[in-house]
Amino acid sequence: QVQLVESGGGSVQAGGSLRLSCSASGNTYSSVCMGWFRQAPGKEREMVARMLNAGSTRYADSVKGRFTISKDNKNNLYLQMNTLKSDDSAMYYCAAGGLRYGSCDFAAWGQGTQVTVSS
Repeated sequence: QVQLVESGGGSVQAGGSLRLSCSASGNTYSSVCMGWFRQAPGKEREMVARMLNAGSTRYADSVKGRFTISKDNKNNLYLQMNTLKSDDSAMYYCAAGGLRYGSCDFAAWGQGTQVTVSS
């Protein structure tokens, strides 16, 4: 199993930046896919960004050009968030998993870290 612990959330004014971190431990060699998701109150959880082991990335349209996902050689995951908007306010979750039928199957989830952007 993979254990994920997020950190780095907080409160920031619109236009500011935050960097989220996700510390991964356990059976990380099976985590071909790692990603960031978010969920705001009353809204469905949405993918923010995801990365495959090979390095390919995918972003939600709403964060393209503002957010950057990265990973270090210890499988720790990061999300650099710039030019934050109030719409970015949400609980952010780190997730990891393998590939199933060519798509990421996120089986492990962190407890989340809150991001609040004030306008």
